[in-house]
Amino acid sequence: MEPSATSKSLAIKERPVCPVTQNEQDQTIRCVVAHDIAWLRQGVRRLLDDEPDITVVAEAEDAVQTLRDVFTHRPDIVVVDHHIFEGTAVQTERLIVRESPASKVLFLTNHDEESRGDDLADSAYAVRRTSAEELVGMVRKTAAIEGTASAQRSGAEIAEWPLNPAPRRRDLTAREREILKLLAEGQTVRSAANILGLSSKTVDAHKFNLMRKLGVHNKAELVMWAIQSKIVKLPASF
Repeated sequence: MEPSATSKSLAIKERPVCPVTQNEQDQTIRCVVAHDIAWLRQGVRRLLDDEPDITVVAEAEDAVQTLRDVFTHRPDIVVVDHHIFEGTAVQTERLIVRESPASKVLFLTNHDEESRGDDLADSAYAVRRTSAEELVGMVRKTAAIEGTASAQRSGAEIAEWPLNPAPRRRDLTAREREILKLLAEGQTVRSAANILGLSSKTVDAHKFNLMRKLGVHNKAELVMWAIQSKIVKLPASF
């Protein structure tokens, strides 16, 4: 006797998912791509998304958006140009890994190995001579590494973040808080000046005074201070 259409339908619904498919899903490398040059960022995204075992969950064009995406998606790999943080690669990695400890960082850079000025391994960098195939291979290799470069450093070195005590938020003027927020959100001095209706020289002077008052030396530290002081908002998970 032929099984009814209903029984056939039930049999199909109850069929277990193929173990190979589940395994492939478990091994997918989830990435965030961060770069301020749109065509380069989008090109890297398309390159990685074309790979069956890699997916780009988000792309970002500035430091704050990068942190938002990292804290929201907890990716396996963050492919990033550390210059959008205006800090060193080591500082950028600490910012990312501090709140997403399982994430690993692969840097995009225009500089050759000898001019980088830090102690990260060569494997942490995709330099300008890196081919598309090599970049994909580096993502896979980075994903397979146990731990992160930051995790292997001394506790004292990692403890540099959060920053040392700095002026309280209320010690900043309303204009300083306004400019700090815009800069930490990725605006340039010129774009912040346009938004506020000020000259670039005025905003640049405020930026200089802010960094002196807060005791910070680059944009990575400026962003971190703004986040800690709740001047820039991140997702609730942060």
